[in-house]
Amino acid sequence: MRSILAVIFVFFFLVLNLPVMGVLWIVGKRNKIKADLAELAIVNWAFRVVIFISGVKLVVKGLENVPENEAVLYVGNHRSFYDVICTYPLVKGRTGYIAKDGINKVPILGMVMKRLYCLFIFRDDMKQSLKVILTAIEYIKNGISIAIFPEGTRCHDADPCAMLPFKEGSFKIATKTGCKIIPMAITGAADILENHMPWIKKGTITITYGAPIDPKALDKEQQKQIGEYVQGIVREMLKQENTGNCSKKGDDS
Repeated sequence: MRSILAVIFVFFFLVLNLPVMGVLWIVGKRNKIKADLAELAIVNWAFRVVIFISGVKLVVKGLENVPENEAVLYVGNHRSFYDVICTYPLVKGRTGYIAKDGINKVPILGMVMKRLYCLFIFRDDMKQSLKVILTAIEYIKNGISIAIFPEGTRCHDADPCAMLPFKEGSFKIATKTGCKIIPMAITGAADILENHMPWIKKGTITITYGAPIDPKALDKEQQKQIGEYVQGIVREMLKQENTGNCSKKGDDS
């Protein structure tokens, strides 16, 4: 029942949001930032409704670590499609997510995501992937935060601390702009959706935000392997949240 209600709500929201997008497009001709923030608030309200319908309890830790009025690069582990739903309502200011190509082809949804500065990447096309990274860099320079899951796809390992290797190229968004990196550790999202697709099960998701990482303050070796360095921080955050549930494999992934 939760799954059906969520799908029905999303369908009607997307349809009814079309004329709203039209109005905000007109508003954006005079005040782009105001229109962007209005659309972000509307979409984040919709995500909160989906979370409520799903019976999900969100436990948020360390949100004070995210700077106010400053574009940042959010970097998190990736376990479920629900990762975006549960983290988007928590962003501070305009934020675009980098997602794999395919989602943008869903009618209306792709349009809404592009309106919110989301970017879509072809994992097997290096040239297109580079263009996406360069666009994300421009977004950061224009005050728009970017969120990315550098594993490139969802990790299905039963160990809650396991991750696929972080792709180093993702971090050029921070190294080329000097923006802060905000590590995110997400626990429990797979239990809501991924472990029993397409059905939604109620439960608890914990999202922990780590201290900002200034890429300019790292030493040369850390800058050279910044993806591995940030992944180590995310892994430690996951281990703290999943005490006693992580295998040694999580330390070596």
